[in-house]
Amino acid sequence: MSMGLIEEYIGELHDIRTSGAGVKETSYYPALSNLLNGVGRTLSPQVRCITTLRNLGAGLPDGGLFTADQFPKASEMPADPQKPERGVIEVKGTKDDAWIIADGEQVSRYWGKYRQVLVTNLRDFVLVGQDSDGRPIKVETYRLASSERAFWLAADNPRALADAQGGRFVDFLKRVLLQSAPLTLPQDVAWFLAAYAREALARVEKSKLAALKDLRMALEQALGLTFEGGKGDHFFRSTLVQTLFYGVFSAWVLWSQEHSDVDSTARFDWRAAAWSLHVPMIRALFEQITLPTKLAPLGLVEILDRTAAVLNRVDRALFFSRFEETHAVQYFYEPFLEAFDPELRKASAAARSCAARSCRPRAQATPARPSRHNATPLLPLRPVGLGHMKGDLCGKVFFGGIDSKILSILEKSTLAET
Repeated sequence: MSMGLIEEYIGELHDIRTSGAGVKETSYYPALSNLLNGVGRTLSPQVRCITTLRNLGAGLPDGGLFTADQFPKASEMPADPQKPERGVIEVKGTKDDAWIIADGEQVSRYWGKYRQVLVTNLRDFVLVGQDSDGRPIKVETYRLASSERAFWLAADNPRALADAQGGRFVDFLKRVLLQSAPLTLPQDVAWFLAAYAREALARVEKSKLAALKDLRMALEQALGLTFEGGKGDHFFRSTLVQTLFYGVFSAWVLWSQEHSDVDSTARFDWRAAAWSLHVPMIRALFEQITLPTKLAPLGLVEILDRTAAVLNRVDRALFFSRFEETHAVQYFYEPFLEAFDPELRKASAAARSCAARSCRPRAQATPARPSRHNATPLLPLRPVGLGHMKGDLCGKVFFGGIDSKILSILEKSTLAET
């Protein structure tokens, strides 16, 4: 679905431009509206884009983002067109600089009225929201191409551009449409963190930093295995990212135990909170991420800052009322893995059938203990190299075992603090 939406959007922009009949901005409104509506239909409640709002004294925004419950039954217009729940949109031509526009007086006026503005030149997207103190801030940005020229060259092949950007771009747009939505459910929090984890993995996958070798050795030692071959390299990087995000969430759980959920001034800081886990592997990972000579060039600090901002949006009283606080990591694990890597989640359920077909690792497996989070038990983790796997499915099942061990390490850390 996501690839189709992006391909259609790029294709419409390309066709309008090559026709020579379009004007700078308004001719492209339908393509952008269709894109946002396509993404909005996947959310609950659904989000709809309505272009051109009336001037309420702050100027005339190019569009508003409304939730489905703002529309009367059988109506195509919201009950109050001047109160878009998910903010407004400012659209410029592809020659304009979206970052400069976002800093301008016009967007400042819109922000003062609506508190959230998505600024775009159709190829760059800048979300202007508010920080924890109510001040304007660029919450997130996304760039489809490095320049206008590069964008229109890429737009000659919409499918290729969609394949290169689609999943990450759609994740970004979903986060935009959900930015002002309340966060109370574990699955909603897990989706946000999984979306950022996918962005982090995309950056790690492209990196050849020497510092990754040290972390690879540390993970192998902590988990009692070796990552071998091409698949092993991918599994290492995915394990690294999952460990990072499980660590952030676990640190937030411990932090929440120490701060009243009615304290509106309390702010979770992943840099400081990670030290409360008492897990040397996690401490070393967080330390290296912030060092310019280590992993800082990956840009993960920016992603973790956004992750912390999401966790600071959570209604902790409602969130933790849904389960025992000491079981939070378990409840987070399943929806996170489902959103982060659905194939890996399915693979864990295939563990038993895989074992029945004798495609388990050479090391003899011991009976898997029942999962505490009601998932199909995973194959137990054994110290064996991934080069000993038979087939891709077994690699994924084995990786599920790695995932289970990471979870176990973090569970023990959070339980030890309670």
